Amino acid sequence: MAGYHFFVQQPVFQTVAQRQDYSLSNYVSDSSLSAKVPDGLNFIAAAKAVTPAVVHIKTYYKVAEGTGSNEEIFKYFFGDPNGEGPNLGGQGKEASGSGVIITEDGYIISNNHVVEGAEKIEVTLENQKTYDATLIGTDPTTDLSLLKIDDKNLPFVKYGNSDNVLVGEWVLAVGNPFNLNSTVTAGIISAKARNINILRSKSNFAVESFLQTDAVVNPGNSGGALVNLNGELVGINTAIASPTGSYTGYSFAVPVDLVKKVIDDILKYGEVQRGLLGVSIADMTTVLAKEKGIDYVRGVYVAAVNDGSAAKEIGMKEGDIITSINGKEVYTSSGLQEVVARYRPGDKLKVVYLRKGEKMEGTAVLKNKLGEDKIVKKEEASIKRKLGADLQVVNKEDKKHLGIQGGAQVYRLYEGLLKDSGIKEGFIITSVDKKPVQTPQDLESILSKVVPGNGVLVEGIYPNGKKQFVGLGW
Repeated sequence: MAGYHFFVQQPVFQTVAQRQDYSLSNYVSDSSLSAKVPDGLNFIAAAKAVTPAVVHIKTYYKVAEGTGSNEEIFKYFFGDPNGEGPNLGGQGKEASGSGVIITEDGYIISNNHVVEGAEKIEVTLENQKTYDATLIGTDPTTDLSLLKIDDKNLPFVKYGNSDNVLVGEWVLAVGNPFNLNSTVTAGIISAKARNINILRSKSNFAVESFLQTDAVVNPGNSGGALVNLNGELVGINTAIASPTGSYTGYSFAVPVDLVKKVIDDILKYGEVQRGLLGVSIADMTTVLAKEKGIDYVRGVYVAAVNDGSAAKEIGMKEGDIITSINGKEVYTSSGLQEVVARYRPGDKLKVVYLRKGEKMEGTAVLKNKLGEDKIVKKEEASIKRKLGADLQVVNKEDKKHLGIQGGAQVYRLYEGLLKDSGIKEGFIITSVDKKPVQTPQDLESILSKVVPGNGVLVEGIYPNGKKQFVGLGW
C-alpha cells in the first residue's frame, strides 16, 4: 500500500506512538505472523511493508568535516561518513545514508552522524521522489537525528518493542548501502544491551545499549530500519564493527524503546531531556567482587555517588549493587543506562539495590545536567550552559540588606562564561547592559535577545555588599 488517508479529525498528539496508532499504517497488523512463517524463512511481507518507508539521505558539505582521532574512530565503526559520495570538484563533498519515515506527514529518523555538519540534506523515497529535508533536532549522545519533509499520506514504519525482542529472533535491516536503494538483508539478534564504546568520544553522557545483529549492514545503511517479521521498527541501524569500514560480521542498532523517547523529546522540547541518577557504575564480575571483598551478585556495581544527585538523596553509597530499575532487572552498565535514559528529569524511579547482601530500595527523582529535577527547554538550557551556572531568586533578607529589588543569584557554578570571568558562587546579577534583572527569568529573557558574537556587561553584588561587573563575550 503506497499511501493512506485520515478519515476523521486528528486529536493533539503527545508522542509519535500516538500519531502512529491513530493512522492507517502500511505495516502488517497480524501479531501472530512470526509464528505462521514457514520455517521462519519467509521475509516477503515485512520487506514489502517496510521498504517504501525507508529513505535514501544525501548530505552536502562545503568542506570536509572533521579531522583527527575522533574521525578515525567513527570511520572504524561507521565507515567514512563523508567518503560515500564524490568529491565535488574541491568545492565540497557529498555523503549518503538512510532514514526511516515514522509519521504520515514526513517525520524521519536517522543517525546524527549521517547529517552532522551538512549544509543541505536531500531525501529520496523508494519511488524516486526527492525532497529537501529540514533538520528538526539531533542527539549526539544516542547518535540519533530527526528530519522533516513537506508532504502528506506518506508510508511509515510502525514502532515495535525492543524490550520484547529476543536473542536469536529473525530481523531485517533495510537501507541504502553504497547508494544501492532499498536493500533488504536478514539476520538474527545476536545480543542486546551491547556497549561498543564509540559514542564516548562525542559526549560523556553517551548512552550505548545497542541491539547486535548479524544482518549485513554497510556504509550507507546508517539511519536505516531494523525490523521484526511483523514489519515493526525495533531499532535504527547505526554502526558496524569493522577494521575495513565495511561489514565483517556484526552490526549495531539503537533500540526503538530508547529511540521513541529521544524523538518525542526533540519534538516536544527541542532537545533531549536526559534524566540522571548520578552514579558511576561498572559491570559486576567475579574479578570485581573479589577485588572489593564482596560476594558476587548479578547486577551493576556502584563505584561512586555524585553529591546532590538523585542517588545520593535516596542514600545510595559506593559499593551498592543495583539490581532493578522500576521493576526491570539490570545486569550490565549499558542496560542500566538505557533504562534510565528512557526517563526525564523529575521522573521517579524505584531503585532496588543490595548493600552487603541486604536488599534496599528507594524512589529516586531524576535530575538534569544542571542538577535540577525539571524539564529545561532548548533555549533556556543553552543559556544556562553557556553561563555555566544554576540560578535562584534572591531571598527577602538579602534584598533588604543590600537595598536591591531582586536579581538572579548564582548558587552553583560549572564550566562556563561566569566562572571564566572570575565570578564566584553567591554573586547576584542585578543588570545586563544596564537592563535591570529581578529574577532568573529576566536574565534568560535578556540574554536570549543578545546577538552571538556580541559582548554584554554584567553587573551585580555579593551578599557581603561587594559590587562587581564583568564583560562576557556572548
